[in-house]
Order: sequence, then structure tokens, then C-alpha cells
Amino acid sequence: MLKKILPKVIDNHYQGNTLALYFFYLISLVTIGRSCIHIFAADGGAQSIATIPLDSFTQGGAEAVVFVFAQWGLAQLMMGLFYLLVAIRYKSLIPLMYLFIFFEWSCRILLGLIKSIETAGVAPGAIAQLIYVVVIPVLFFLSIKSSKEQGPV
Repeated sequence: MLKKILPKVIDNHYQGNTLALYFFYLISLVTIGRSCIHIFAADGGAQSIATIPLDSFTQGGAEAVVFVFAQWGLAQLMMGLFYLLVAIRYKSLIPLMYLFIFFEWSCRILLGLIKSIETAGVAPGAIAQLIYVVVIPVLFFLSIKSSKEQGPV
């Protein structure tokens, strides 16, 4: 299993389940799209999507939150582009990427419990992270499962 997570040769040969491959494409595109919202939306998605009540903050406080969301968007864009690179050119790294994605989303839940922020509702990301921590391990195991009938994709 370790050889599938950390292959000696990093190439474009993916030997896992096709469903995990296609879901990885989707994760890559969603990550890039989400990052662009955080970078380019006027409120960074903080109030309009995450339901953080920016209008109850001071102007400086609201600007700080929007700035942090934009910086977070830049980090997400970098990860999304890296995922896309893996999806297009280095598919042998997909199992490792699933571990990274699981780590990120699990830690988001933990950080949300430790360092919470007031919201006016439930953000879609809060729901998505709960789904991700359940679905990503399944996709990880599918990505390392070799199919004898299926050749490298």
C-alpha cells in the first residue's frame, strides 16, 4: 500500500478505481472555483456564502476578514492548481492527494471547534467538510485498489 501512496516513479499511470479518478477531477475543479470566489468576490464569500455577519463588524474588522478570505483563496488556488496538475500529468500521486485532502478537511473541523467564528447560518463549506471526511477515505481506498481488469488510466 505504501508504494501506491508514495510511488518510486511519479508518472501518469493511475491504477485505482475510475470513480476515484473522476471524483479527483471534480475536487480539483471545485477547489479552483471556490478559491476564485474567495479571491474575487467583494466580500470574499465571507458573508454571502459563509454567513459571517460582516455588517455587524467595524469597517476595519470586516476588511480584515475579507482580506484573510482572499489570502485563503490564494492558498486554495495553489492547491487546486496542484491537484489539477496531478490529475492531468501525475496521476500516480492521486492516493497521496486523497490523504492530503482528508487531512485538510479533518483539520478544518477540528479548527472550527477550537477557533469558532460567529455566523448567521450554516455555511455550505461546513456541510461539505462533514461529507468530505466520510467520502474521502472511501475514495482513497478506491484509489489504491488495483483492478485486474482495468489497465492504467
